[in-house]
Amino acid sequence: MLVLLFYLGDVMYTIECQYVREIAPMVTLKELPRAPEFFAGFFNYRGIIVPVIDLRRLIHGVPCQMRLSTRIILVDYVQYDSKPSVYGLIAERVTEATKKSDRNFIRPDVRMQEAPYLGSLIMEEDRMIHHIDVKTLTQSLSFLHTFETRIAHASNND
Repeated sequence: MLVLLFYLGDVMYTIECQYVREIAPMVTLKELPRAPEFFAGFFNYRGIIVPVIDLRRLIHGVPCQMRLSTRIILVDYVQYDSKPSVYGLIAERVTEATKKSDRNFIRPDVRMQEAPYLGSLIMEEDRMIHHIDVKTLTQSLSFLHTFETRIAHASNND
């Protein structure tokens, strides 16, 4: 499986590259009042308004550090009405894409109900790499549906 490697603080994570549309540089985001803390804002990506999640704030409770290697990972998903869409994930030290064998992924016996998207672990020499299940993460971000509905409604009123 081809995965993208990145960090949140000092912890390494992966996501499957099949869901990644593009790795974008960090840009200024427009804030949305009364949004969840992990919602960093949104930006215009080639004519599409893209909501952006701060992954470190979502998982660790603190915002991503702004480094030269901090990026927005653009992730494809399908809305509730089967319309394709995209959202962004802010991550630190987005380093590389690499192949990992499916047999390297180990499912821990402990599952966190508050973070069901934290799936398998990859054991590699002296470190464990957390794998984020993008499908489950997308399903966990229930506000995406509300956001898409608001944007569509605003566009129809113009």
